[in-house]
Amino acid sequence: MQGQNLGLKQRLEHKLSPQQIQLMKLLQLSIADLDQRVQEELEVNPALEEDQNEGPIESEDVDRGEETEEFDDYLNQYLEDDPSSYRLKQDAPSSEEEEKQLPIALKESLYDKLEAQLMELSFETTEDEILAKQILGSIDEDGYIRRDVFSIQDDLLFLHQLDIEESRIEKMIKRIQQFDPPGVGARDLRESLMLQLHYKLKNEPLDPLSRRYTKTAYLVIRDYFDAFSKRSYEKLLQELDLTREDLKEVVEIIKRLNPKPAATLSATQSEGQLSIKPDFVVHEKDGELILTMPKANIPDLKISEHYKEMLLGYSHRNKKEKLDKKTREAVTFIKQKISNAQWFIDAIVQRNQTLMLVMNAIMQMQKAYFLSGDPKKIAPMRLKDVAQQTDLDESTISRVVNSKFVQTDYGTKKLKYFFSEGMQNQEGEEVSTIEIKSTLKEIVEQEDKRKPYSDEKLKSLLEEKGYKVARRTVAKYREQLSIPVARLRKNI
Repeated sequence: MQGQNLGLKQRLEHKLSPQQIQLMKLLQLSIADLDQRVQEELEVNPALEEDQNEGPIESEDVDRGEETEEFDDYLNQYLEDDPSSYRLKQDAPSSEEEEKQLPIALKESLYDKLEAQLMELSFETTEDEILAKQILGSIDEDGYIRRDVFSIQDDLLFLHQLDIEESRIEKMIKRIQQFDPPGVGARDLRESLMLQLHYKLKNEPLDPLSRRYTKTAYLVIRDYFDAFSKRSYEKLLQELDLTREDLKEVVEIIKRLNPKPAATLSATQSEGQLSIKPDFVVHEKDGELILTMPKANIPDLKISEHYKEMLLGYSHRNKKEKLDKKTREAVTFIKQKISNAQWFIDAIVQRNQTLMLVMNAIMQMQKAYFLSGDPKKIAPMRLKDVAQQTDLDESTISRVVNSKFVQTDYGTKKLKYFFSEGMQNQEGEEVSTIEIKSTLKEIVEQEDKRKPYSDEKLKSLLEEKGYKVARRTVAKYREQLSIPVARLRKNI
């Protein structure tokens, strides 16, 4: 493990420049987060300014000849080759299109809720806080951490240049698992149920009998989860020396737990909605798809004229006299700020170009959906497919897709919505898992609730419609659609 980390660290040091690291971080940001990041950079770097000019900006009408004589390559890089500003090039939608870009209402996100609790913790070091936030970012919308510890180590090394040992990451995960909602931060269902039961025992006022049943439920999940999952109730009766009535009470406690702990947010966070704009807008016009990228409140940026003039002044002065130590330090400071400003501007420009490239590929691969709005027409598409289409790395595609939304003529969707594995139907055509899930949902909605279909029956009905899937696959898709098992769908 240590050798793998060292190897990754060496590869990063050899291959990643500060500009590339900055770009990787910017790619992950949504349009709202990017707005905040731009404002932060404007505050800390006086060489970076908002560009208040309208329309294209021409290069300065100055004599560049003297500037190239040898102040140093740094000066020439910023004052000879570049125009007076580096504007953020984005497709500017028409006023009619701008009106269509209505903010969508989002309830407080799971990340917001967890981050608020994180702020109440005290950290021994800044590294611990960065680690905690990285773990929060690894929690999915159901409340689970789907990434293993080694992957989180890689993320910390790649994004923050922090080499943190496995035990320290595990310790921080344990702290986050104490957050609300109970069960959040678990790596699997078993761990989530154990966390929820532990919370009940520690925080809820239980009468003696309920406490005994809850402790038994915790024991069942901790030591007999496989038997419980397979409904081997006879084994549980024998192993735990329970009566059938006792076991029934224990099972009822477990059934009332939430297999998706983050789902409780939809019921509890009905107020305090946030308005955000989508990162992309795709709409149809005369049979063609048009892709735009809203700017929101993000300003055009440029390098400060004042800083450039100061640097140019020092250049002229340096030709006449040797600069003292204090002045040379000032020159170094100015050059560094200008350098950081250009890096930031270039990174944003490249971010936007990369986002447009990736979104355009997704739009073309899912053209049938964007023209019709029919979920069944979403084609199988993986990160690897988009990577091949754009000539980008899969990790780059993953960063672009993360936390991004696209507004379509049929509603606003997360980019992740369009990604799914594929399988062949009985005609040999490749169909997406989204299409199969949509069909499964329709079948369940139309069933007789007095005699709901078992997973085996759902498998047979899907086969009749041309989708050959295993029963366990049907169960997995049903769970992903938040459809309960047959006995829980039954109406008396």
